[in-house]
Amino acid sequence: MEGLVEFKTDDGAVIAVEAADDIRGSRLVSRDGTVQAARTFENALDGVRSAAEAALRVFRDGALQPDGVEIEFGVKLSAETGAIIAKGSAEGHLVVKLTWTPARP
Repeated sequence: MEGLVEFKTDDGAVIAVEAADDIRGSRLVSRDGTVQAARTFENALDGVRSAAEAALRVFRDGALQPDGVEIEFGVKLSAETGAIIAKGSAEGHLVVKLTWTPARP
């Protein structure tokens, strides 16, 4: 394991996550290999939330008009940049599932 990043929530709880990047050279590394994140947990996820809202608008407001939309992001958390949409195998990780309910006669 490359190390842990500790995020604080807005209410003061601490969440430790596996680092998405190599933290060995970071100035913020403690003796136990843990880094204190520069952002709160909620602030780190703001970009992913914005991406999800934008993707939902695209699929809900388009011509397809599905009854349901599911969007799955792979997310990595970084001490410096916050949340990163992680790549799956070779490309960015984003799964979209659209559903329609058949009309009743």
